[in-house]
Amino acid sequence: MRKTSGALAAFLALAAVVMYLTATPASAAAIRIMPLGDSITGSPGCWRALLWNKLQSTGYTDIDFVGTLPPQGCGVAHDGDNEGHGGYLATNVANQNLLPGWLSATRPDVVMMHFGTNDVWSNIPPATILGALTTLVNQMRASNPAMKILVAKIIPMNPSSCAECGQRTVNFNNAIPAWASSTSTAQSPITVVDQWTGFNTASDTYDGVHPNAAGDQKMSDKWYPALVNALSGVTPTPTVTPTVTPTTEGGCTATYRNAGQWQGGFQGEVTVKNTGTAPMSGWTVRWTFANGQQVTQIWGGTLSASGPNVTVRNESWNGSLAPGASTTFGFLASYSGTNTAPSPTCS
Repeated sequence: MRKTSGALAAFLALAAVVMYLTATPASAAAIRIMPLGDSITGSPGCWRALLWNKLQSTGYTDIDFVGTLPPQGCGVAHDGDNEGHGGYLATNVANQNLLPGWLSATRPDVVMMHFGTNDVWSNIPPATILGALTTLVNQMRASNPAMKILVAKIIPMNPSSCAECGQRTVNFNNAIPAWASSTSTAQSPITVVDQWTGFNTASDTYDGVHPNAAGDQKMSDKWYPALVNALSGVTPTPTVTPTVTPTTEGGCTATYRNAGQWQGGFQGEVTVKNTGTAPMSGWTVRWTFANGQQVTQIWGGTLSASGPNVTVRNESWNGSLAPGASTTFGFLASYSGTNTAPSPTCS
């Protein structure tokens, strides 16, 4: 009896996870929240899982965490979409104009930004980092004039390879409040969230930089009251149904949409759906670019390309699809002149 009960419990737990992962996105009225930053936010950024579940348990259920990057583990069900790009510098994201595409794809109402750790590590002056944050804030407001923006004083750093990083972090954090005050507006306020105070690199990180379980809990606890306050009075931006080009081959479809485009670059998304009656153990999507476009970055799939011919295969975690289930992968690409939408096939 115990073995049967255990098997049933495991089955029900697995079924709940499958239902969660294959559920449709939050309703059009949900408030969209983008966690933005580097690996502290995204790899795996388990403070997001803790924060999501605390919000759910305290009645904040009409929300949608958004981002072009998928969940990255953490062992608990949560809305794991995020914009936490491991190794990225805020200055590079601003200089390379990456954020507009991410914003266009996800349309957040609130942005939670813990950004600057890699810039500090690279010994970039605080004024230069804050200049980049100003660029990002302006791009957020161009996307949504009423954007609510939470900016963290970043957690302490003490990597073995950078004895000066601890003081550099202090110098950067000390400059944030004045910058936020001068950049904040009534329509689009900036709230500083002090993630530095009370955080100990010895007990709250596993390498002097990235939070461990204790650090994740502290980060979640710091974000929670500021985010709850930001949620009050937010009017969700309307959901726009994108124009898509579905094609069918065999037992699955591949549906493409242009999620955002800027001078010389764009972001594409492809949704793979199992249209058959049997489970899929893997999928392959192929297309041919018509105008010399080139994929420069991909997430949610494994890329191989030869000239204009592109092949994307599933990752280990998103290849199994039940009948009717779907998954999405995304990519950044360059183009010059014309940017004709591809027509992907799925097998």
